[in-house]
Amino acid sequence: MSNRGISPVKPIKALGQNFLRYEKIVWQVIKVADLKPNDTVIEVGPGKGALTFKLAQKAGKVIAIEKDCNMVEILNKSISQKGISNVEVINEDILTVQSSKFKVQSYKIVANLPYNIATAVIMKFLQAKNPPKLMAVITQKEIGQKIAAKPPEMSKLSVFSQLYSDVKIMDYISRKCFYPQPKVDGAILLIQPKKIIMKPKALANFTRIVRAGFVWPRKQLSNNLSKGLEIDRDKINQWLKQNQILPTRRPETLTVEEWIKLTATFV
Repeated sequence: MSNRGISPVKPIKALGQNFLRYEKIVWQVIKVADLKPNDTVIEVGPGKGALTFKLAQKAGKVIAIEKDCNMVEILNKSISQKGISNVEVINEDILTVQSSKFKVQSYKIVANLPYNIATAVIMKFLQAKNPPKLMAVITQKEIGQKIAAKPPEMSKLSVFSQLYSDVKIMDYISRKCFYPQPKVDGAILLIQPKKIIMKPKALANFTRIVRAGFVWPRKQLSNNLSKGLEIDRDKINQWLKQNQILPTRRPETLTVEEWIKLTATFV
């Protein structure tokens, strides 16, 4: 396994581009993805292809979504020079492109996500009608910790991401492994989507309740829910006690299952 440096290409700060410098990290991410020869992979923000070309060696097809036109040109040139036939480059913004553009039914997400859109990308795919089989992605360390958090460190992000998936931090990556070097370290996440059994109305209520619960972090749950839902505090306290939840608890201490219980008994 090589640990040689990957030559730099000038990144665009506004696009959150931080490129991997070492092949060792590239292979580590690929190992987490557990790729098979018939897998289709969607990669977000491939840059000049440090991860892309290794993915092409392990997967049946790689669809690389890149917003930066200059990077698309560099990537396509490298694909041509290397004679790679199983990589398709799509010059689109991942946050606005329609999923129908990918034309795939079963796929995995493997990516060094641009830091400024990592959360939005993860939630877009988790909430998609056809979510991926798994996601093996690099994010900022702090974002990874928020997504994978457990009580008493929950947040809206961790509640929603864990409603849709099982999340595990597989490893941390030093900021020195990126070019340009960001101010924070990174994390490799394994995100495995799961089916949501809630009906649309219940899911809408779940979203409303969680958002109200976290309207003022570190405040008591009963106070937040009363103000956020505009319901009398005595009724909120009764509702919480009905679900064996103390009104004095704080929202970051609740599990996803407890939020689901509250939704099921919400009138």
